[in-house]
Amino acid sequence: MTDSGVARKLPSRFVLAVTVGGVIGLGILRGPGEIAQAVPEPTLYLALWFFAGLFVLLSTSVVAELLAITPRSGGVYSLVRRAYGPFSGFVLGWIDWLSFAADLALKAVVIVTFIAILIPQAEEWRVLLAIAVTSVFAAIQLKGISFGAIIQEVATSAIGLIIIALSLALLFAPAIGVEAIPWRPSDTPLSEWSIVVAAIIFTYDGWLYASYFNGEIQGGAGAAARASMKGLVIVIGLYMLLNFALVHSTGLAPLAGSELALATALEFIDFPLAGDLIVIAAILILLSHQNLEYMSGSRILQALAVDGLASKQVAKQGRGGNPIFAVLITWAVVVALIMIGGFDFLLLLSIFFYVPLYLALIIGVLILKKTEPDAERPYLAWAHPYSTYFCLFGWSVITAFQAYAERQTALYALGMVLVAWPVYRYLSRRGSNG
Repeated sequence: MTDSGVARKLPSRFVLAVTVGGVIGLGILRGPGEIAQAVPEPTLYLALWFFAGLFVLLSTSVVAELLAITPRSGGVYSLVRRAYGPFSGFVLGWIDWLSFAADLALKAVVIVTFIAILIPQAEEWRVLLAIAVTSVFAAIQLKGISFGAIIQEVATSAIGLIIIALSLALLFAPAIGVEAIPWRPSDTPLSEWSIVVAAIIFTYDGWLYASYFNGEIQGGAGAAARASMKGLVIVIGLYMLLNFALVHSTGLAPLAGSELALATALEFIDFPLAGDLIVIAAILILLSHQNLEYMSGSRILQALAVDGLASKQVAKQGRGGNPIFAVLITWAVVVALIMIGGFDFLLLLSIFFYVPLYLALIIGVLILKKTEPDAERPYLAWAHPYSTYFCLFGWSVITAFQAYAERQTALYALGMVLVAWPVYRYLSRRGSNG
């Protein structure tokens, strides 16, 4: 199924921009410190980053086949609906959209928090400034997808260059005053490994951003699938460069537990204004995510509306190619969440869901292999079925581990699915009658 009336305006390089820019976030600034606390041995530390990257790359290859046979925008909703049917798609689509709204709200507040580090007076106006920041990026979407795409491509390029520049600084500038700090094993290794798993998943999350624009990429869904792979290879390269630079410069012991490990490492090499520079980099990353998440989140609502699971008005596009009403609805929810601040639970729920979501997508590939064996597949998963079953096993283990660690959240998630059923029935009947 394709998006009717949707023009393919976006070049394949845009997929590179949203993949690289979507994956690289605050996780790479904070994750190394959390992981170094649990994995202090440099070789094991680097191997963990590398093999985690390869596992995500392999998972991307498997899901890219699903992406390539679903030439439709709308993100995970469109992919899951193809394999599982409308109800599962509806549940995960609404959760996906709500998680985008919550993430936009949280990141707008965090942007102002970082700005307040540089300009303390900003703290007094946190709520208003957060609303102003998110409103600017919602307004950018009203100008059209081409303008938002240019902003994303420029921002992603800048973020990549910053990571390369800082990595080179760490590699070639001698560290000063680094003391060897003995590491003692923790009494709670399961807790530490839980943090490691969460940090790695969070830092590599975002490899499916192409699916939100899949019906609008020039060259079709196959080009989007291939560009997703290339984007993730770039991310792995940047992550390995930065982590090798951290290990080479200061070692892991001084970074263990640091909330901004890169800033800590730069301070050891006497880098001028290291803290301010990392804060500015964090603000740039968060601003680019505001742009990307408005573009992505609104397309989930649009896809739901096309299928009769939201108001038909939401499905309409503006002259610039963006779903204007979907953007405005997303913005209104974001502003409300900023004002009431009641989105902690929603964030926890969304974090819980995107791990089993990956598992659902892997299973979706197997389902469509069986139910649609003759479907045209512009992209094939590497080494299927071995790669697919390996990813199935890996994500099953991770999902079971997260469900055990977050048992209360799992019960809330189950309750949300049960509540979603009558809502789905109402919306689907209204759509069929209308």
